[in-house]
Amino acid sequence: MPARSSLVTEHAVRILLEGMVDYAGLFPPASTPMSVAVRNFAHYRASGSGWMLGRFVCPANALEQFSMSAEPFLPRDAGAIPWRLSATASASSHADVDQITAFNERHRVCFDEAGALVDSYEVKVSSEQQIIHLDALIPRNVLTYFELPLATAAVLMPAIAATGRRAKIRTGGVTADAFPNADAVVGFLQSAIEHGVVAKATAGLHHPLRGMYRLTYDEQPPLGCMFGFLNVFLAAAMIAQHAPAHEVRQALNASNAHAFVFSDTHINWRDSQSHVEIDRMHLTRLREQVLVSFGSCSFTEPVDEIRALGWI
Repeated sequence: MPARSSLVTEHAVRILLEGMVDYAGLFPPASTPMSVAVRNFAHYRASGSGWMLGRFVCPANALEQFSMSAEPFLPRDAGAIPWRLSATASASSHADVDQITAFNERHRVCFDEAGALVDSYEVKVSSEQQIIHLDALIPRNVLTYFELPLATAAVLMPAIAATGRRAKIRTGGVTADAFPNADAVVGFLQSAIEHGVVAKATAGLHHPLRGMYRLTYDEQPPLGCMFGFLNVFLAAAMIAQHAPAHEVRQALNASNAHAFVFSDTHINWRDSQSHVEIDRMHLTRLREQVLVSFGSCSFTEPVDEIRALGWI
């Protein structure tokens, strides 16, 4: 995430949303061609909403293709902020590490500056042995997110905590059965927070609030009930503040935009039985130590919908 300004002057919604969206346009349901995705990313960075943009998500085995497509758009000026990428795993993590190393050398401008930098890696794991093996393989300066099966997340989370790496939760997909239930999401977040593991989320989160949405961009797309990214981040903040589990589930399923109020100093959520208030200090802790970002194949949808709700 970008360095933060003083909390005395920074609006609560800015703290919540800054650098939140990792652009995953290459992935379904968007499946945007590389040449278009890199142009999109350059446009988003330069736009008035660029402060919400995080990393460009790219398969590790497509990094060379990224280099060829992105070359005309990468920053060249001394002191310019580089494009940051998160590489997703291929069939061989050994090959992925080699690709990441080669990419970072290829884009190094000088000793401490680069036009683009892979500083994050996302890989699925299903056992403690995998976590230990990958921790030994992946350089420590690459933030590593282990994507866990939700059924065993609580069992594997201590192993991730022992490595000092990070966790990843998949919250949806292009079919209705790809979406976990609320209890599974709450359980993952509780386990991550209990063990002090920083996490990110991905898939099915390109709308702010819980609701029925199209699952693909087909002409006649299937519909499914999707989590809102605001719901997931709110739930994580509530768990970190030791809110009762039933209130966390209610917040995760909240779909009424009028129940959310943003002020300079707080984010408030209220329903008929619960009232949650999260101040700037807790929002900062949320974004830096609990849930840092979410991957989305669309950047414009979350931004446009937040703007339409009057939250930015």
